[in-house]
Amino acid sequence: MSAVKSPWLIAFGIASVVHLVLNGAGADPWDSITKCLVAPLLAAWVVEQKGPRLLVVALVFCFLGDLFLEIENLFIVGMAAFAVAHITFITFFVQRGGLDQLRRRPWIPIAYVIAAIGLVAWCWGGLETDLKAPIPVYAALLVGTAAISLATDLRAGIGGALFLVSDGIIALGEADRIDQDATATGLAIMALYILAIFFLATAILQREKRTVAAGSGFDPTIRTDCWPRLPAGKVTT
Repeated sequence: MSAVKSPWLIAFGIASVVHLVLNGAGADPWDSITKCLVAPLLAAWVVEQKGPRLLVVALVFCFLGDLFLEIENLFIVGMAAFAVAHITFITFFVQRGGLDQLRRRPWIPIAYVIAAIGLVAWCWGGLETDLKAPIPVYAALLVGTAAISLATDLRAGIGGALFLVSDGIIALGEADRIDQDATATGLAIMALYILAIFFLATAILQREKRTVAAGSGFDPTIRTDCWPRLPAGKVTT
């Protein structure tokens, strides 16, 4: 069975669409339940496809973040879970030579750092006191994932960028810069987040499969600048 026909990936797609519909309709608690199904279904697909363990770990912590954010007074705990997910993503890309790629493309981290500073500055005056310490730290992790993923792989980089935008909207809502209770706000946050983890997971899995197919399996004891380039047209699913 090809990766795109996997029942786990199909279930992920169905759960995502159903969640967005329920979210738009304000169908509580069903929208919360479907929200917490999205990342686990994608993680199950990665396991089925024998994907990297670090990717599975990152998606598990995304699930925990989704769960804790749905529980009252656990916003900080949810943010901490997502922080661990980003640390895991960053670790994965570092192991694949992402730091060397960043050194060759310094404009990527510079652009993201400037954007993150602007976002935090915009939010700062409206943030509650208990969020003023963790928000800059979390923003740095978002920038780390976004920058190193883009330096390593375009599709993964799109996922990292969408993750940053999604969480940036949440921060703006917490700072009362936008209406966080508006239907459009909730839909934008979740649509961007779902696309973010989808692009990250599929990009990582596809490139790992290409590496194996090319006979260049990753060895963590060997320093590598990036995943190996493949001849044009050679694609696995």
